[in-house]
Amino acid sequence: MRSNDAREAFSRLVRNPAIVTVDLHRGHLDPEVATLPLPADRSAALVERCRVFLDAARELDVPIVHVITAYRDRAEILSNPYWSFQAQRPGSKRTNIAEHNLEGLPGLQMMPQLVADGDVYVTTKKRYDCFIGTDLEFILRSGGHDGLIVLGVNTNSCILATSVAAAVRDFAVFILDEGVDSMMGAELDDAARRVLDASFGWVIGADDTLDALRAVGAGAGAGAET
Repeated sequence: MRSNDAREAFSRLVRNPAIVTVDLHRGHLDPEVATLPLPADRSAALVERCRVFLDAARELDVPIVHVITAYRDRAEILSNPYWSFQAQRPGSKRTNIAEHNLEGLPGLQMMPQLVADGDVYVTTKKRYDCFIGTDLEFILRSGGHDGLIVLGVNTNSCILATSVAAAVRDFAVFILDEGVDSMMGAELDDAARRVLDASFGWVIGADDTLDALRAVGAGAGAGAET
């Protein structure tokens, strides 16, 4: 689903946008190494859609911040009660959570199609909320950013938690329709979009986003130096 008034909201509220990608790494998106994989066909499609959007955004000089989950050891993961429970439950989609994005494993690497010189990286994410335990807010505030375009995985966990956290910090939040998906399936992907649209932000299409970025002169504000 897309929010009916997303384009209008962007035009009215955003003057200095930034893009925040969430966990677009091999640990979710590369079938050869992924520990919590998006199905291979959907992963390939998502990566291609994100690549097209990010390449277009770079042409407009929009700052891009990639947030990546990384853990020193399994104890950092399993100290979360929900994850600890799921790691021991047969049939859970998070059975492999204790092996997910441990330092030194290839899962931490960004999908190479999605990165370029000038991108900014935050590599201390350890929970669904990208603001917890990271300097993401410092990067956004120091760049003077007022609106965020969020894309990545999973819609019902990290995208949801991060978008809510951004909204309560008074950022205008726009979730890229083509830029999110969930390993938990279409039903929860859609449910997360509906929750976000109802109370926290807007689900917006790529074409509308790029048009809105051109209209606000993306890259011309304080964030161009981020």
